Amino acid sequence: MLWLKTFHILFMMSWMAGIFYLPRIFVHFVEGQKAGEDVARLAIMAKKLYKFMTIMMMLAIGTGIWLWVAYFPSATGWMHTKVLFVVLMLVYHLWTKRRMKEMQEGHLNHSGIYYRWANEIPLLLVFVILILVVVKPF
Repeated sequence: MLWLKTFHILFMMSWMAGIFYLPRIFVHFVEGQKAGEDVARLAIMAKKLYKFMTIMMMLAIGTGIWLWVAYFPSATGWMHTKVLFVVLMLVYHLWTKRRMKEMQEGHLNHSGIYYRWANEIPLLLVFVILILVVVKPF
């Protein structure tokens, strides 16, 4: 099971790398567009990154469910709360998909500051998830 944990952590780290970086691409897209720069390449980058991070997300969720069934089938409290925060991360993931599609259409509807602040949401979610997994406070 240590191999399974290792792969789960690897997939989770890869997913988070993408989910932390994609909103930064949104910032550069919005600010570059405002400055009159060619931002088409950023839309291509966002689409490729989204595909990669979605694959990593599916692998992280799959290995996470496997770990849950193998190690914590009767876990309550911290595990249910962790699942809630993972679901919130999935909602954020879908939010990034919508923004990425808007980029493909050539526009994003908010400022660079908005996307900078939106970029902090997954950090807060990961922070709570890590506390729940490591500390198991309840």
